[in-house]
Amino acid sequence: MDADDAPVVLINVFKVQPEKQDELLELLAALTRAQVGLPGFVSATLHRGLNGKTVANHAVWRSVEDWKAMTRNEAVAAAMGPIMAIATFEPNLYEAGEVIG
Repeated sequence: MDADDAPVVLINVFKVQPEKQDELLELLAALTRAQVGLPGFVSATLHRGLNGKTVANHAVWRSVEDWKAMTRNEAVAAAMGPIMAIATFEPNLYEAGEVIG
């Protein structure tokens, strides 16, 4: 499999006030449910920051093109509205790396 055929990994770190962390996790779970079944969706895992101020999303998409198409999906955009009201975030796409252990 060459790099053009390799899955893409999204790591998105959200920053939120500690009293909103649980709400953010619920909203992100709803967002993820809106993504399931979209072309190219492989998996997603949400991680609660122990500091109470962050939530991370580790998601795998079949391709950059599939990920970009997801960002234009109406249901996904609707699910992002409440998230953007309570959190800031920094999405970054990665090539899958070496799995150790």
